Amino acid sequence: MNEHVRLTAWVRGRVQGVGFRWFTRAKALEIGGLSGFALNLGDGRVQVVAEGRRADCERLLDWLRNGDTPGRVDGVTEIWDTPRGGYDGFGVR
Repeated sequence: MNEHVRLTAWVRGRVQGVGFRWFTRAKALEIGGLSGFALNLGDGRVQVVAEGRRADCERLLDWLRNGDTPGRVDGVTEIWDTPRGGYDGFGVR
């Protein structure tokens, strides 16, 4: 579980205009060791990219699906990949 990975998740529901990206950043910082970003998409979804240890990315994904998030999450689609790097911490875009 110490393998480093890249998680890209697309979160559907009422997730824009409710502070979802900021709460996602706070959760990523709370978990620690994650870098990446949360971004509003034009179709109403939020894209979350996180790189770090697989166990930490899985914790973030579990929170996106089942956590106490603002708004309403109707579903999350994710893909896993190798890390690409280039992020300075975890930001909001």
